[in-house]
Amino acid sequence: MNEPELRKLKICLIGDLGVGKTSLIRRYVLDQFDDKYIATIGTKVTKKEVSLVNPRTQKQEHVSAMIWDIMGQPSFREILRESYFFGAQGALAVCDITDKDTFGELRYWIKAMTATAGSVPTIIIGNKVDLRDEAEVTLSELRSFAEGLGSIAMLTSAKTGENVEKAFLALLERVLAVFPAESPERPSSPVEI
Repeated sequence: MNEPELRKLKICLIGDLGVGKTSLIRRYVLDQFDDKYIATIGTKVTKKEVSLVNPRTQKQEHVSAMIWDIMGQPSFREILRESYFFGAQGALAVCDITDKDTFGELRYWIKAMTATAGSVPTIIIGNKVDLRDEAEVTLSELRSFAEGLGSIAMLTSAKTGENVEKAFLALLERVLAVFPAESPERPSSPVEI
């Protein structure tokens, strides 16, 4: 019996500086967390291979998730936009629930991404739920924003690992449902922001 082909999927993490994008990737790929903050310079790509059921075909698929991390300064939305977002098939849009401004900026990150990649599955993430006593953003606010995009929202903690794997797998399943293996074509309808 032939081994199924490994599908490569380009996933981007978007959001402001300090929201925990790099920490989420580190938790998902290595199951590690480091309290030391080191800002991402430029772009970093990390790979993780997983097997999951394609919700469209109900068949097991082997996926190599190429997870792109970008520096979070808003000025880089424009500078790196073409190279970072080109070919993206899905995104986790991440805010820090203890910083309302990072939630407000998600609209602009998503707009920058869709200008290059078109409409792709995107899940809204409120990170740092381990600091819920300091929260300025609620799950209901995240859900309301996500519903406007035809998406879902989740609370995560890169520190404790809460919902991190669940968020990445939910995104990968949505990507598999939208992008058939035989057709790398992008959905044509843009996301209204």
